[in-house]
Amino acid sequence: MPSDQPHQQYIQKFIKMTGVRVLGNTGPKKAVKAAASSGKSARYYPADDVAQPKHSRAKKHNAPKIRGSFTPGTVCILLSGRFRGKRVVCLKALESGLLLVTGPYKINGVPLRRVNQAYVIGTSTKVDVSKVDVSKIDDAYFARVASDSTEGEEEFFANDEAKPAVVSDQRKADQKKVDAAILKAVDATPLMKNYLGSKFSLKKHDRPHKMVF
Repeated sequence: MPSDQPHQQYIQKFIKMTGVRVLGNTGPKKAVKAAASSGKSARYYPADDVAQPKHSRAKKHNAPKIRGSFTPGTVCILLSGRFRGKRVVCLKALESGLLLVTGPYKINGVPLRRVNQAYVIGTSTKVDVSKVDVSKIDDAYFARVASDSTEGEEEFFANDEAKPAVVSDQRKADQKKVDAAILKAVDATPLMKNYLGSKFSLKKHDRPHKMVF
């Protein structure tokens, strides 16, 4: 039978060169336990790299830059969501980088909502919103309220109709206040009410890249 002496000599030479010592043949758990008792670092290392979160030096991540075409009073076109194709009035840019817009609700049914500027087209049409007060509306205004009702397993799997969204009285009052101020400026401009009430759409031979909004 071949002797194990060359193999043992190779191991001793490797330990002497690297300083790594194998703690028995019982696996990584015993190796970690032995390292903890001896106070030395563990000799077991995972075979795969352990993902570590990357450190960010930025203390505060700034909101995305708002495009220059989105100013208070700009008429915009929504490109996604349940109101896609509708024209809305931009009221201001929020700290999160989202745009605060409204239809107004009385004209086209779009309430006060936040939209991402990536899915909005800014037009050259303007509406005077200098008398519209939206200073109290911020990102926290749109925070969702946790529901108090607890659903059991039977209620969860029951084929009930979807519950309608409940709009608070505060939201309704704020919407009426904003709409009243915008409607005064809209009525002062001829055909502006019809323009906001119409939907934007493309036909077969339309060329969007040549359009001027």
